[in-house]
Amino acid sequence: MKKHFTLLMMMISFWSFSQIAMSSGTQNNRWTFGGGLGVGFGSNSYFNLQVSPRVGYKITDQLEGGIIGNVSWQTSDYYKSTMFGVGPFANYYFDRSFFVGANLQQYFINSKEKFTGYKFDTDETALYLGGGYMQSLGNNAFAQFGIMYNVLWKERSSIFSSGFVPSVGFVVGL
Repeated sequence: MKKHFTLLMMMISFWSFSQIAMSSGTQNNRWTFGGGLGVGFGSNSYFNLQVSPRVGYKITDQLEGGIIGNVSWQTSDYYKSTMFGVGPFANYYFDRSFFVGANLQQYFINSKEKFTGYKFDTDETALYLGGGYMQSLGNNAFAQFGIMYNVLWKERSSIFSSGFVPSVGFVVGL
């Protein structure tokens, strides 16, 4: 149970992000920049640090596309691991209240068991589809709450414990 809770908390912080739109004072600046930072703690000296920068472009007022990266460092009494992911994303916004999105990530993972020295390197592709609700915070700022599902997730062969991933974030400048 602790393992599932730790993995769930890790995925929540992994997919929690905030994005900031940079404005030059004109309507022509359609680039968005942002990212997120997550930290997790658990039993057996477990520690996790995640960084997920992203760059987007507003194709239309409702459609945004871009690229997102993810880096995660994990350590415990038993192992240490690094995970790197990168891929494109797209979000479509409805009336600034709801959104749907897709995110294709290619993950590269390497880990090492501390006691045996066994090294494990693998990669996995994930295609997340989902959506959610956006709450206006004022001045083109929104809080996002949603859920995504990895349609490529396989129970017996995935490195992730579940295909479902909750998402929480903030958007400025949409």
